[in-house]
Amino acid sequence: MSRFELIAAECAHHDVSKLAELLGVSRSGYYAWAARQRRVELSPRQQWRRDLEVKILAHWQASGRTYGSPRITADLHAEGVGVSENTVAKIMAEMGIEGISPRTFKVKTTQVDPTASFPPDRVGRAFDQGRLDAVWTSDITYLTCGEGDAYLCAIRDEHSRRVLGWSLADHMRTELVEAAVDAAVFTRAGHVAGTVMHSDRGSQFTSYDMAQACTRHGLLRSMGATGICWDNAGSESLWSTVKHEYYKRHAFTTYANLTAGLDNYIRFYNHERRHSSLGMISPIDF
Repeated sequence: MSRFELIAAECAHHDVSKLAELLGVSRSGYYAWAARQRRVELSPRQQWRRDLEVKILAHWQASGRTYGSPRITADLHAEGVGVSENTVAKIMAEMGIEGISPRTFKVKTTQVDPTASFPPDRVGRAFDQGRLDAVWTSDITYLTCGEGDAYLCAIRDEHSRRVLGWSLADHMRTELVEAAVDAAVFTRAGHVAGTVMHSDRGSQFTSYDMAQACTRHGLLRSMGATGICWDNAGSESLWSTVKHEYYKRHAFTTYANLTAGLDNYIRFYNHERRHSSLGMISPIDF
């Protein structure tokens, strides 16, 4: 798709002059091109291709410019558009647009209290056990904003991949995790007795207060081995997605700004984002 074609696809929603300036072409040049296009009758195949390019661009933009060819193909199929993933990938390459591919996650270092006691590993890396609320995973990741350091804790159901609860704070104390757990329990209306709550061996998860919180809700604590990322792969993959699709692509001046942005992204992640592990549907639709 040429720069003039991109303007044509977006001119209904944006000012032509601004689009022309952004793409480095003249406004008069665009109008001259548009006039020539009106004089050229497209073949059915050319028209189909032009319409498909517009749809691909629309879905790419609707995803926050994160979707690659697999998810855009799934969107098109949901609309009844018959097209292969290879064709979508080829057109995206020609248009110069691409999705965001999270990198393989790195091993993270966890602070462990040597005097703490640990529950057993009830999961054994079998995170998806075929039903909702069989296994939840949780972890904490470091973020930052203009006002200082921030820590995000999330609880995810490993069958549906839905983020059930999360919390953000400027500290890593146990109450950060407790707030996320309480939010997840609220999401499930309190019906969580027997759910396995799996985490790494960070001090926030091994604390007495955390053990009491899990007991209060009927959650069964579970922990993997220290320093082995695969033992909490669900949470690690969530952080990879959040950071590469959203966090690293924006700047946040305040905690309030960061909180609002994460809230919007997690809503998108749960309600709209197509997950390849779920057959290209969202966690809410799963």
